[in-house]
Amino acid sequence: MIEVTPELLARHDRPGPRYTSYPTAVEFDQSVGPDDHAERLREAGSRSGPLSLYLHLPFCAERCSFCACHVVVTRRDSVAVAYLRHLEDELRLVAELLGEHRVLAQYHWGGGTPTHHPPEDLRRLHGVVTDLFSFADGAELAVEVDPRVTTLAHLETLADLGFDRISMGVQDLDPTVQAKIGRNQTVDQTETLYRAARRIGFTSINFDLVYGLPGQTEESLTRTLDTVVALRPDRLAVYSFAYVPWMRPHQRRLDEASLPDQATKFRLLATTIAVLTDAGYRRIGMDHFALADDELSLAADAGTLTRNFMGYTTRRGTDLVAVGTSGISDVGGAYAQNHRRLASYYQAVETGILPVERGYRLTRDDLVRRHVITELMCNGVVDLDRVGRVFGIDGEEAFAAELAELTEPGGLVDEGLVVTEGGRIAVTELGSVFVRRVAAVFDAHTRRRRSDGPMFSRAI
Repeated sequence: MIEVTPELLARHDRPGPRYTSYPTAVEFDQSVGPDDHAERLREAGSRSGPLSLYLHLPFCAERCSFCACHVVVTRRDSVAVAYLRHLEDELRLVAELLGEHRVLAQYHWGGGTPTHHPPEDLRRLHGVVTDLFSFADGAELAVEVDPRVTTLAHLETLADLGFDRISMGVQDLDPTVQAKIGRNQTVDQTETLYRAARRIGFTSINFDLVYGLPGQTEESLTRTLDTVVALRPDRLAVYSFAYVPWMRPHQRRLDEASLPDQATKFRLLATTIAVLTDAGYRRIGMDHFALADDELSLAADAGTLTRNFMGYTTRRGTDLVAVGTSGISDVGGAYAQNHRRLASYYQAVETGILPVERGYRLTRDDLVRRHVITELMCNGVVDLDRVGRVFGIDGEEAFAAELAELTEPGGLVDEGLVVTEGGRIAVTELGSVFVRRVAAVFDAHTRRRRSDGPMFSRAI
């Protein structure tokens, strides 16, 4: 089991980005708007490569206290139906700008809870997508589901539509923890849906778990992990609980005193790594685990794993188009985020305007640093000489200050988090636990930014 001293933990379990993107979303502003995104979609349409398409379906019947996702809580069917009609209209706006080149390598439904919608509404939505886009051979079709509301009819419909990957929200199976986070989900609900998905023929099943939740102990988490391992999902995403009440006010409902302290939370992570690796799962990137024959494991072996707003993936170099409230597109060197408020989103779509609220144009330096950070976060190693050849720069010279910081007395090399050889930087097993801290060395924006208030969750 991975062990650290209290001093090391105190030094490196700091608030910092998860690097879902670089630069992070705190750099987004309104200098990027609908016209900018429209131009980049037109340019993407002139390229021959496939696209990734993400649809955000934000609705939940109730809000879990721990959740940091963008959700809309409603039990009114009419609200959800109105949203789907606007989503379909946005899809048509996007497709028109893309022109004829609309081949998808990745297609993902996230939320919220996509299966909050009845099967017939999901079938209609998918029909709009297939009218506008086609799928590349071997395209990945993935969907997130909540076992508490997902029915057999949902699974059969999704499989019939061609979805082959499914991700089930589990979080924790201990009743005490569930009561503290406002999410009651029995083992039977989870197991029944899992076995039904296997029987129907989903080729890849992922479970989402969270460590660091209120009331969680090593013993209770081990019981959850043992139950999960017995089912044998292909993948597991095990996220650090991001306690960010300044961003998500509903988290103030949680009893802060029942949150694991820093040392306990690290032991929860170490226990998770030990149990899952002993069970035959390989640790992937920052927070994923996969069986040896899974596509993510094979990509990790080849050093070709990458990451986008939909998570870890093997699909490199695709433009990502996101539709729906809060969705973030990554197209042609710029991020564009949709309005988060339903009213603002609806108003834009109804007037035939892309519902972009804000974004960011990446500079050349951003692109180089994004590449370095992605390699560290995904494959645990980066060769600055190779980076230099890709971008036409002297990699070691461009990152001389960062190399010096890593290797200075008391730096991350001395701490045992990375090893360096010339321009090659490799994250150690210990360093993989603090990989956000390693990546932050190369983050020019966060290092420059000064704020009076917190922005990010802690690294562990």
